[in-house]
Amino acid sequence: MIRTVLFDLDGTLTDSREGIVNSVKYTVEKLGGPMPDPQTLLKFIGPPLQESFMEYCGYSREKAVEGVQVFREQYVPVGQYENAAVAGGRELLERLKAKGYTLALASSKPEELCVSICARFGFTPSLAAVTGSPAGADWGKADVIREAMRRLGLTDADKSAILMVGDRKYDVLGAAECGIACVGVEFFGYAAPGELAEAGAAAVVQTPEELEDYILNH
Repeated sequence: MIRTVLFDLDGTLTDSREGIVNSVKYTVEKLGGPMPDPQTLLKFIGPPLQESFMEYCGYSREKAVEGVQVFREQYVPVGQYENAAVAGGRELLERLKAKGYTLALASSKPEELCVSICARFGFTPSLAAVTGSPAGADWGKADVIREAMRRLGLTDADKSAILMVGDRKYDVLGAAECGIACVGVEFFGYAAPGELAEAGAAAVVQTPEELEDYILNH
């Protein structure tokens, strides 16, 4: 029976397409290299940025680290505000909290940005922890999940009652690495067709209402 729900941020609780895409374009224009096509630009939503710059722009690890820094030159003052909450997301969190679920954020986005975005969209009052990557790091999903569990005081014995919710295979695989289930969401369609199911998602849902129904019945 689910008692704790960990939520991803980009592509799950928020539609961060515009801010992330614009900041990636800013980075490539400044550092050079091939500009990803529109579909590839969407693949930057969710995974750690450093890995995405290496995979989709052909950057070396050293240049990808620089790319993350340049990305944040644009994203922190501008891009984080080019963002919108999923319709009904705040209300969903409020209802789940009222029913006794423990809710937390687990995003590989820098934690200071997670804190700012969650506060702006009214998510914070429903969240027992807002967990993101430490300053200067790009944690993978498993790292963030482990830290969120630590903050919530959860142990291996609690894993069967924890659910991860995310929109990309990285959420599903990171959850599996930590020994917990993950429900995939297709609120904004950033995952490739079949990506979430193939990664091993316990279920794939299309709307916040479907997600709520899954949580309440498992």
